[in-house]
Formats: sequence, C-alpha cells, structure tokens
Amino acid sequence: MSSQIPEAVAAALLKPSESIPETEISVQGPDFEKKLSLQDLLLSYERIGFQATSFGRAIDIINRMRKSRPSEEPVALNGSGEADLQLQAQTRCNIFLGFTSNLISSGLREILLYLVKHKHVSVLDFIKCLGKTYLADFHLSGADLRNRGMNRIGNLVVPNDNYCQFENWMNPILDAMLEEQKASGQVWTPSLIIHRLGKEINNEESVYYWAYKNNIPVFCPAITDGSIGDNVYFHSFRNPGLIIDIARDIRALNELSRNSKRAGMIILGGGVCKHQIANAMMVRGGADYAVYINTGQEFDGSDSGARLDETVSWGKIRPTADSIKIFADATLVLPLLVAATFAQGQ
Repeated sequence: MSSQIPEAVAAALLKPSESIPETEISVQGPDFEKKLSLQDLLLSYERIGFQATSFGRAIDIINRMRKSRPSEEPVALNGSGEADLQLQAQTRCNIFLGFTSNLISSGLREILLYLVKHKHVSVLDFIKCLGKTYLADFHLSGADLRNRGMNRIGNLVVPNDNYCQFENWMNPILDAMLEEQKASGQVWTPSLIIHRLGKEINNEESVYYWAYKNNIPVFCPAITDGSIGDNVYFHSFRNPGLIIDIARDIRALNELSRNSKRAGMIILGGGVCKHQIANAMMVRGGADYAVYINTGQEFDGSDSGARLDETVSWGKIRPTADSIKIFADATLVLPLLVAATFAQGQ
C-alpha cells in the first residue's frame, strides 16, 4: 500500500493559497483579559465577522455622515476668521431617518427622541405620552387579549384605553384644524398634521414635540394606516371636510433630498418608510451614505428585503456611496449604534 497521498486528493485539498496583502484585516474578537470600555467593545465588532462586522462598518459610515462636507466646499468662516458653525451646518450631510411605527411602541422611542431632541437628524419619515406600553410575550393568546382590551405588538402589550385617550385628545385638534382650513383655504399635509400634534402634545417625552420644537420635518405617507387614520375616519362622520394633501409632502421631501449637499439614510425596518426615503434619493442621483437595519430577505422581490446593490441599480444609492445593511432586529442594534456614534458628541 502506498504511503503517498494520492496526487488528485492533494491537488483538491492541499491547494496553496495566494499571498495575502498586509493591508488585509484579520479576524479578531475583543480581549476580555483587558479592561474594555463600552466604546472599546463596540469598536471591536468590525473584526469579529458576520453581522458584527456589518455593525462595525455602520459605526464608521454614520460617523462619516456626521462629519461629511463636500470636498469642493471651503470651511465657512465668520467675521472673526473663525469657523462659522451655522454656515458649516448648511454644507453638512442631511441625515434622513426612517423607521416603522412599531418601533415607537418599543424602548427605541427614547433613542429616537434623543436623536431628534439633539438635532442629530434632519428629516424623519407614532401615543406613548398618553399611556404606557408593557413588556409581555410573543405567545400570549390573541383571543384572551382581545377579551381583556389589550393589543399585542410582538412581545409588547398596549392597553386599548391608550387609543381611547388618544381619540379624546385628538378630536378637538381635528376640529380646530378643519376650522382653520375653512377660514384660510389652506389644506393640511401629513407633515403639517404631525407638526401640529407635536405642538399640541407639549410634552418633552414626545419625539414629535422635539421635531416640532427643532423644526425637523416628519413625513408619513401612510398616515391613515393606524390610530391617526382611525381618528380621521371617525372625524369624517362627526365633522366632515378635512382634506389631507399627500402631493405637497412628496414634493417637499424630494426637494429636501435634491437640495442636500450630502445626503445619508439610516432606515430601521422596511416597507413604506424605507422605500419613500430611498425613492426621494433618486432625484439627486442617489444617497452618499446608507445604513439599513432590517431582517428582510430578497427572495420574494420585496423592497423591504432588497440588498444594497439592487438599490444602486435604481439610482437610490450612488455606486460610490458608503453603505451597509445589518440583518438584525433594530431593537438589538440601534441602542449600541447610537452609543458608538451620536452619543459620543461632535
């Protein structure tokens, strides 16, 4: 019997590798023998591999968004020859943040509030101030919850009384809006409605209060899909005539995109919020930066699951853009991502 490995087997299994350039990054996890800060740990993700590496790249891309300024734009100076921060802000990247409405019912609401309160985002694409949402379980009986007046969102439960309180709060506002429409002839848009609700709530625990306060536009093309839509429906019987114009909002969103010197997308989840922002990027030849966080897969052809390269084919992301998709639940990823980026200060 031969002691030599068969030549065909050796050729198949022992094929030599090409030399690897020194610039390539090797896989390496965090070293817990050392005392690591949270920031040290988060920055180590990029070398772990799989979705952790996507997370690490997302940190880098978001920090690039925050620092971005067109190379052809000089640093703006004030009369004293110092950097004019207000003028500089006008040439910085506009960050378009999109998220699905279920995330507002989760603890991500406080993180979204932080981003809006501190003006970390330029555009947003909602009733927790009026009642709490509670932790529960994915496997609770739907029939039992229905009998108890409870609504389940994943493993969260929202008492239906919250929606009743919302109706009581919103009806007088809709009445006032209708009277203003009749008096001025000016119809409402979804973004104007949300702006008004942010003003009326007058509660610092509200994301939309801070959007109102900081004059950050909030676009919601599916505003009638949910509790606001229910109240508009009820109002159409009690006091008909309110008009909501979605055409003005799509023009406003597209123009914000077109006039952005730099534009970045951070999109949590899929569906309308993802597609509307990405679609708005087409009018400027695509976004310069993009971070997607969702669990969607592309095999069904949905926009929610589309990979970044498909988005590039439509002109929604520039071929030269810094972009990444993290395949994960946003409630797992966003707190860590904000901790590693926006929460680190300027």
